[in-house]
Amino acid sequence: MIHHLKGQLIEKNPTYVVIECNGIGYAVNISLHTYSLIPESEAISLFTHLQVKEDSHTLYGFMEKSEREIFKLLISVSGVGTSTARVMLSSLQPKEVIDAIASGDVATIQSVKGIGAKTAQRVILDLKDKVLKVLGEDEVLMTPNNTNKEEALSALEILGYNRRQAGKVVEKILKEDAESTVESIIKLALKKL
Repeated sequence: MIHHLKGQLIEKNPTYVVIECNGIGYAVNISLHTYSLIPESEAISLFTHLQVKEDSHTLYGFMEKSEREIFKLLISVSGVGTSTARVMLSSLQPKEVIDAIASGDVATIQSVKGIGAKTAQRVILDLKDKVLKVLGEDEVLMTPNNTNKEEALSALEILGYNRRQAGKVVEKILKEDAESTVESIIKLALKKL
């Protein structure tokens, strides 16, 4: 297996990069998350996952080791292939994927293009314990305000706001003041949405 690539960045696109290592150019598929983290310098290092099929060998690259681990967990689920996992890591931040799985948030996972209710439930069912084991409970969002966050999101959803959009606003509010009450979270979110 190819664990990582370190070389010169030849080409950078939102879906793939070309890295030259010792005269060989490797085309590496990436997520939008990794794309946003790739520096503008020519030297680059990516953690990789090699997908071997009978008709192709495809490389997937990640700036963070944790994103690669999430990718591997996602493709281990029946019905989730490499392209679906890549779309998931492009639509959501790796932290959002972990939090959604750990908290059983079907709606967030289902918000990803190409994932239906059954697949979202299967992802949560298959990976909840693995996410906690592989990444550790410390890395998974288990803040005391998680209930406040969930209550605020549910209220905003009832008021007709998109859960994903509201979730981003609520995250920002909680970053500014982690001790916010449900009421203050909702009031601030309504001003920003």
